[in-house]
This record gives sequence, structure tokens and C-alpha cells, in this order.
Amino acid sequence: MVTNNDISVTLGPVTFKNPVFIASGICGYGEEYSPLVPIEELGAVVTKTITVRSRLGNPPPRIHEVPTGALNSIGLENVGLEAYIRDKLPLLRDKRVGVIVSIAAEFEEEFVEVADKLAPLDGYKGLELNLSCPNVEEEALDHGRNPEFVERITRIVKERVPDRALLVKITPNVTDIGEVAKAAEAGGADGISAINTVVGVDFDLETGKPIFHRGSGGYSGPGILPIALQKVWEISRAVSIPIVGMGGISSVDDARKFFIAGATAIQVGTSLWVDPELTKNIIAALHEHPEYLGTGTAE
Repeated sequence: MVTNNDISVTLGPVTFKNPVFIASGICGYGEEYSPLVPIEELGAVVTKTITVRSRLGNPPPRIHEVPTGALNSIGLENVGLEAYIRDKLPLLRDKRVGVIVSIAAEFEEEFVEVADKLAPLDGYKGLELNLSCPNVEEEALDHGRNPEFVERITRIVKERVPDRALLVKITPNVTDIGEVAKAAEAGGADGISAINTVVGVDFDLETGKPIFHRGSGGYSGPGILPIALQKVWEISRAVSIPIVGMGGISSVDDARKFFIAGATAIQVGTSLWVDPELTKNIIAALHEHPEYLGTGTAE
């Protein structure tokens, strides 16, 4: 039985109706999910990552299923900032769902350009800085290992969108994820999104070569759940700002574990390809059992 219990969550200056979000890159720009599940029931949709200029992404194959999840090598394909503002952002304005725009850039001035152009617009509640994409050739698009850069870019963007929630998505592929999270907090982030995909590779037995053109890719799905929980737990001990946890969620119980580890909200990703109604089931469970939410109890 679904109740009317309040399960809203606040990230910085913004409140979301519930803590269940769709992760970036899973359902395109958000509208693609609406034929399957009423997206207005979600707390938020995090859109496909946007860059200043459009990107074609990596050559196929781009997604490769493995027994415990999937490898992907998309390469940040997207329509570019201007086309996103013109054609994609308006699609969700009437859906009564929180929109969080995922953004990435190669250079500092591009982060400034993106933030300046999005700042005066309506139709979205927050930004997610994708500072840790493992599927691109340009090293400049994988900034997440440098705490000084993370702090500087976070501050630059937050100054331009003070009335929106600013999340910083960080990579698990570092020695001390807490240090990167601290840098984002020092820069003014309203929350930490964790984790991005884990680097992985698979090989074609016929050719003896990697499945993907560029070799490794991002590994996601149920197999990374213990890694993601560990990283969220580490981050919860390093910062005081909210954490939006993700990585391997495929059931209500998986979601509960993130809240125990210290997450305030969650993002559901790869498992939606298997179970499109997973977000709906998690939301219903949280309405019925709001005690699942909290600041974390793991010691």
C-alpha cells in the first residue's frame, strides 16, 4: 500500500519530491523514458551529458553486456549545448519532474560558457558536473582525479547558478575518493553524485582484441554494487553535504543499502534496461516505509 508520507529531499536550495532519480546516460534526455513509466513520479531525471559542441561519440560497438552488468563506450555523444537548450530542455517542462542537466567540458572557459547560458533559463532544478567520464580520448574530459581542479570548477559553476542544486559526479577510479569529495564541498557543491562507472574491459575471443575500439569502457550494473556502497560510505565520512548514491541498484533492497551507507538520494541506471519499473517500485517502497531514509546508520 502506497501512503502519502513525505519523502522529499533537499539538495542545496532545491527540494525534490522524492529521492529517486534516473542516472545520466540511461534514458537519453529524459523524454525517452516517459512511454514506460510516468516520469512525473520521479524525484528527478538527470539528462544525458551535454558539452558546448555536439559530439559524435565513439564508433560502435558501444554497449557490451556481461554476466553482472554492462560495459559501455559511448564517448559523450550529444547534440551540443545550443541544440539541447532549443530542442531538448523544453520537452520536460510540462512533465512536473525535477530536471538535472549533466554537463562536461574540456576547458575551464567552456564550463563558464555552459553555466552562463543555462543560468537564466527555467525548466531545470540543478546541474551535475560530469568530471569523470572514462570513455573519451581527451584527458581534459576526465578531470575527476584532480582535487584542485574539482574545487575550482565547482566554485566557478556554483557562482553562476546559486539558485540551483549543484552536484559533482566523481570517479571511483582514485586512491582516495574522500579527498575529491572534500574538494567539491570546498568549492560549494550542494551534493556529491557517486559513483561514476568503474573502468573495465572485455575481449573478443575470435579476434583476440578488446570489444571496444578504444579498449576499456565504463562498467556498470549489479556487479559494481559493493564498490559503489563502499565509496558512498567513504564519502559520507569525509563530507557533510548530501550524497546522491548510484552504482548497481537493481532492487528496493539495493536502494536501502545506499541510504544506510549515507546517501540522501539515489540514481538508478543500468538495471532500468531490464526492469523499467524499478524506480516506481522503489518510490512506492519509500512511501510505505519512510524510515528507510535517513542520514545513514552504518558504523
